[in-house]
Amino acid sequence: MLYLFKINHVFLFISGAEIVFVFFIVLLVFGADKIPSIAKTLAKGMTQVRRATNDIKNEIQNSVDVESPTKKITQDFKEEVDKVKKDFDDLGDSIKREL
Repeated sequence: MLYLFKINHVFLFISGAEIVFVFFIVLLVFGADKIPSIAKTLAKGMTQVRRATNDIKNEIQNSVDVESPTKKITQDFKEEVDKVKKDFDDLGDSIKREL
């Protein structure tokens, strides 16, 4: 039995015997009655970390979505200003020709 864990592009191979050994040490250190509560606490912690990570991802995505309309509005405004500048330049050119 072979488990493959990928951590920061480093592969760790943990055999079944090593996992059993780790569980045995945990059993000796904490005792059989505390293991379920430890597992429950670890599961709650992992759930909180997962939720926090998802919240951060959502906030980043929302900020990107908010910036996109702002950029579009800015670009549209710049295009309109450029059109007005061109119209004034054309008007100035026609006035110069008349004089």
